[in-house]
Amino acid sequence: MSLNKLQKFEALKSMPNVYENFSFTEPNLFRNQEEDNPKGFWKSKHFGNEYPLIIELACGKGEYSVALGEKYPDKNLLGIDIKGNRIHNGAKIALEKKLSNVCFLRTRIELMHEFILGEEIDEIWITFPDPFPSFSDRGNRLISPKFLDYYQKLLNGKKITFHLKTDNFPLFRYALGVLDGRGEKIVRCIENIYGQHKKIEDILRVQTYYEKLHMGQGSQIHYVQWEM
Repeated sequence: MSLNKLQKFEALKSMPNVYENFSFTEPNLFRNQEEDNPKGFWKSKHFGNEYPLIIELACGKGEYSVALGEKYPDKNLLGIDIKGNRIHNGAKIALEKKLSNVCFLRTRIELMHEFILGEEIDEIWITFPDPFPSFSDRGNRLISPKFLDYYQKLLNGKKITFHLKTDNFPLFRYALGVLDGRGEKIVRCIENIYGQHKKIEDILRVQTYYEKLHMGQGSQIHYVQWEM
């Protein structure tokens, strides 16, 4: 029997691979119902190693965090999302698979700086974020200048690789325009990753819940990689 939202929210409180922030104005992290903010020490304190830390923003059900954790046991994965019922799915699978290199952070993305130091981050994935199609809402896009400025401030001069995967073509084109306008280094751009005769690495073939949903509706999947 599947759990409902309230049951999932309650279950998150006792999951050892989930950290939660419950306040926008007074941010703090809780794990196992106790205060626990490993800011600056994610690798050593939570993961118990010094492997690279990969962040998945808007991780949803955590499919990419889990897939990357399985494929790269020598890397640490931290999925971030505000939706607790979605995070529950990824956290549960990670525990079942005994993936000690995968954990999740439930918070607003614009509060990352309260819980993570930029110097800890080695790579960022943005997987199927909300495209915010309305013109007035485009500042909320995770690839908007506002968020790119936020990432740069968080990283404090550190250069890392970013990945964006989306089914939304306007968002894909918007991202390319923003990155080009800022002079960011675009490393790779694929308009349709499943296009005829396309040979792509397995990690780009990981299909999230939303990817399967959109592909079932005939959507193409777009990808861009850049350094910033």
